[in-house]
Order: sequence, then structure tokens, then C-alpha cells
Amino acid sequence: MARFSRTLPILALLALSACAQPFGGAGSGANGGAGAGGAGSLNPSSPAYFQQTVGDRVLFEVDQAVLTDTARATLTQQARWLSTNGAYTAVIEGHADEQGTREYNLALGARRASAVQEYLVSQGVAPGRLRTVTFGKERPIEVCSDESCYSRNRRAVTVLATGAGV
Repeated sequence: MARFSRTLPILALLALSACAQPFGGAGSGANGGAGAGGAGSLNPSSPAYFQQTVGDRVLFEVDQAVLTDTARATLTQQARWLSTNGAYTAVIEGHADEQGTREYNLALGARRASAVQEYLVSQGVAPGRLRTVTFGKERPIEVCSDESCYSRNRRAVTVLATGAGV
């Protein structure tokens, strides 16, 4: 029993220290982005660099699958990164906010993912390296009935994988 009471504080300290830098380690800022020195210390060929520096997601307007100027700028950077890093394939996830029916949002998510795929292909990414999937409103990143949440959920996310098996 005495050994257990000496070990417990050490385990608690280890558990707390593991929480000090969740999900990104040193250099991660709010929302998983790079903090001071974060992106600069990442390998430019890494998925973390792609996510934090290039950007892995684009946002859409209400009920739209049309790419905004901001989205096209991000996707142009994604296409450049994918062209330079040929070992990676990508799954493009289409998402919608919680408004509307499940069926409508699944179709809208599919159109958003397809719009991203078509743009990346137009920028020189081989179609065989890309696959799309729709989640509709099933995987929100923000949950509330407010425009601030809805706007973050109307998105397409480019998820990287290695190898040819997209």
C-alpha cells in the first residue's frame, strides 16, 4: 500500500504533463495551427506542414458548392504541394452544416468534395490520386445552432494518405 501511495503522485504528474501540449506538441497554436516557430520547424513534405501551413480545408457559402476566391487560393497551394509530394494521395471530404435534411446535406457535401477535386485536377493533380467522400452534416466540427458554427461546418477537407490506394 505504501508503494502505491508513492507511485500515485508520480503517475498523476506524468498524466498532467502529457496534457500540457495536446495534439500538436511544441509550436501548436490555437485550433491546431502553428504557433511561434511551429510551421518553420515542420518538414515541408509532412502532412502536418500541409495541414498547418498550406491549409487542409476550404469553406463554402450557404447551400453552395461554388469555390470562393479564398478557397481557390488555398486549393492552388494544395495542388502545388501535392505536385511536389507525389507519394501522397488524398481523400476529399465534403461537409455541410446542420440545416436541411440528411439527404440534402449528403448531396451538398458530395458536390463540395467534387468541386475541390475538379479544381485540384485542373491544377495538375492526377485524378487517380484523389477520391471524394461525403459526410453531409454527420461530422460537424462545431455544434450549435448559430451562424458562427454553421459557417465552419460548410467545408471540404483534404485528408492526406501515403501510397496509391485512395
